[in-house]
Amino acid sequence: MDLPSLEIFLQVAQTGSITRAAEQLARAQSNVTTRIQQLEESLGVPLFVREARRMVLTPQGTLLQGYATRLLALAEEARQALQPGEPQGRLRLGSMESTAAARLPQPLARFHQAWPQVALELSTAPSRQLVERVLSFELDAALVAWPAPDIAADAPLVLTPMYEEPLCMILPQGADPAARPLAVSTLAAFTEGCTYRRLGEAWMREVHGDGAGRWSVLELASYHAIVACVAAGGCVAVAPRIILELMRDASPVQTVPLPSCTTMLLRRTGYQSPALDALLSCLQTIGENHAPPA
Repeated sequence: MDLPSLEIFLQVAQTGSITRAAEQLARAQSNVTTRIQQLEESLGVPLFVREARRMVLTPQGTLLQGYATRLLALAEEARQALQPGEPQGRLRLGSMESTAAARLPQPLARFHQAWPQVALELSTAPSRQLVERVLSFELDAALVAWPAPDIAADAPLVLTPMYEEPLCMILPQGADPAARPLAVSTLAAFTEGCTYRRLGEAWMREVHGDGAGRWSVLELASYHAIVACVAAGGCVAVAPRIILELMRDASPVQTVPLPSCTTMLLRRTGYQSPALDALLSCLQTIGENHAPPA
């Protein structure tokens, strides 16, 4: 069970296809098939079954997927630890969508210019899912709104405060923010696990009560869709104020200030790499020069 075979296994598991995995790994399909067969033979268990032209993990394959992810992450961490002076290798960064859009473009551009040899992979998700992916070795670090929902206070994480993010409640024009109950009874938000959604739900309970059917949540996948639904008059939402500042052509809405929320850069306890240290330096430099407005 060597690392290249585990890398091939994870790619097939992710894509569900020998063909797509071979394309992404720049390998021949026959080579990918052979390596999977050899891995199954060495472990003595089937890792995939073929269903409707798709490679689907068996229960044993699902179990191996977690171990393979951790083993490859630790191998990359070891390679970087043995050459501590130079950022290199791969860095997998997670971020909330709002942070990726509003806070990361400048520091990532500076990072890439300074360290083009680092393969930085950025993915977005709600805060809780990002924390879970860091803990499961799928990400090396993540930028999340803290505290993330349903994450234990003693989780093995190192937290570095990055931004105090001013938040606001976004309401349709003409809605009375002081009305109890509020005329609008739907919260537009991202999926469960989003810290801002959790804050919006608390606000809705305050203005509508906690009874069943008094208010509901409309799940959407982007801030543009969320703001558009609010502007149409059917929803309210919680968002960083900077998101509205980025939407220069957004439909008119009104806002109610909320307490700010700290965006944290988090990593697993014990994880260290020159690439992450270099990225942190870029993030902190840009953050100091572009502090959010008061």
